[in-house]
Amino acid sequence: MASTFWRRNVLVLAAFLAAFGLDQVSKWLILNVLMQPPRLIELTAFFNLTLGFNEGASFGMLGGLMEGRPLAMAGLTGLITAAILGAAFRSTRRLECVALGLIAGGASGNILDRVRQGAVTDFLDVYWRGWHWPTFNLADVTITLGAALLILAWINERRSRMPAHG
Repeated sequence: MASTFWRRNVLVLAAFLAAFGLDQVSKWLILNVLMQPPRLIELTAFFNLTLGFNEGASFGMLGGLMEGRPLAMAGLTGLITAAILGAAFRSTRRLECVALGLIAGGASGNILDRVRQGAVTDFLDVYWRGWHWPTFNLADVTITLGAALLILAWINERRSRMPAHG
């Protein structure tokens, strides 16, 4: 039982550190290498790299409400992230541990941005013709991936509880 506990904790920490590290390395590269000077880098017919800073929540939501209050936003998301990490360490399902670790790691990367520079660094720009999805970063990607894995974990859990039909 103790070894299972440690394996799950290692999964949470590995997912957390992978999400956090990937996010922070990518933002460092964007800020210090690729966007010196800041510019638009066209990669495909639907994807650009462009530098932006988000003071709001995901995809700029609550931007007006939290404008000029990066530490308040960091504190709010920090509380939520701590709750997610707590759930991750209490989980008994591997996929759920990984999912929650990815979400917490990505969120922590964005929290660090808010504390360090007052806003989250965004640089991934997906578009179609004149429509642009709000610019995002790899922390947002790991949060979204974690959420998808969490849904999958819940579906798998529900299926495992259903009686077999024969």
